[in-house]
Amino acid sequence: MSDLEKKSEELMERAREVATELVAPRAADIDAQGDIPPDLVEVFAEEGFLSVMLPEQYSGMNGSITCLCTVVEEIARVCGSSSLLILSHAVGTMPIVVGGNIGQKRRYYESLSREAKLMGIALTEPDAGSDAASLRTKATLQGDYYMLNGRKCFITNGGIADFYSLFATTDPQQRMEGITAFVVEKDTEGFSIGKKENKMGMRGSSTTELILENAKVPKGNLLGFEGRGWRIAMRTLNMSRPAIGAQAVGIAQGALDCTLDFARERIRFERPFTRHQGIQFMIADMDTQIEAARALVYKTASMLDEGVKGIGVEKFSSMAKYFASDVAMKVTIEAVQIMEEHGLTRASPVERMMRDAKVTQIYEGTNQVQRLVLAHTIL
Repeated sequence: MSDLEKKSEELMERAREVATELVAPRAADIDAQGDIPPDLVEVFAEEGFLSVMLPEQYSGMNGSITCLCTVVEEIARVCGSSSLLILSHAVGTMPIVVGGNIGQKRRYYESLSREAKLMGIALTEPDAGSDAASLRTKATLQGDYYMLNGRKCFITNGGIADFYSLFATTDPQQRMEGITAFVVEKDTEGFSIGKKENKMGMRGSSTTELILENAKVPKGNLLGFEGRGWRIAMRTLNMSRPAIGAQAVGIAQGALDCTLDFARERIRFERPFTRHQGIQFMIADMDTQIEAARALVYKTASMLDEGVKGIGVEKFSSMAKYFASDVAMKVTIEAVQIMEEHGLTRASPVERMMRDAKVTQIYEGTNQVQRLVLAHTIL
């Protein structure tokens, strides 16, 4: 077993322990109250879940995409919202990993790992969701600063993150070639938090607008150079989509676990639920679909860890995201069906899991967009 495999195994075991002992008992309250308790975020930081991708020299775990996927899957098994905080934080760091210079990496890595700061990523806008190249947030260079004006929406970790990897255009006429990436700090002059979304799923995750009104961002916060933002964003999404798939796998596995516990205890028509062939077939399909999704997710993560680039990894990244999230939706629906009226109540975890599963089909590129990407790579 390689060092990375050992690290992934250790992280998985620790994440499972934290999920079972600390997160699961609070998952319903997190969903109901709409936020994640700060003390739980501190636990995630102490356990290294917020520094999985960071180098050891900056107190990081020096992990891999596979390590991130294992942590996200285990936490998602009991609470999608909690896993999303970890996942979105990691995705927020990826543009720095991909496009940051040595000084930027040193500066932000140290804050993230040693001071337990949080990150988010800001790409989506009211008119630029699936069509991210149409973003309108404008960055204009004025001396030693860029002045940013625009509005971002549906930003995960919005309002709680200390830093945001934010994408704006320095030349709207160039579309993709005009997009530029920045790190925007929460106390930036002209930067503020807008409304918090009241969502169907992932309710414990903070999702807000970000408002930029002559936000004054130093030139030193530019990642790469002007016009490189689209490439940074696409490389980030290729790296992050398997982790979304892992989150979906975790939600699906959690729903199946709840279903099995329920079915083993229930009697219908004078027979245990588990003795009914119809229920057996549903459970067999659920388990098979989860294992297939898990295999695809970790194959993709392995390709990224091995440094595979180009169309091959882009293809598998899209596959993993949309297949796993579709499986999560199917499995959670079946879980609610098997649990009948019990599955419809807020007292049942599968009701929450079904709502959370729906979100995985939409963010990080809708599943329809993933199919377009996949078809393009095939054809």
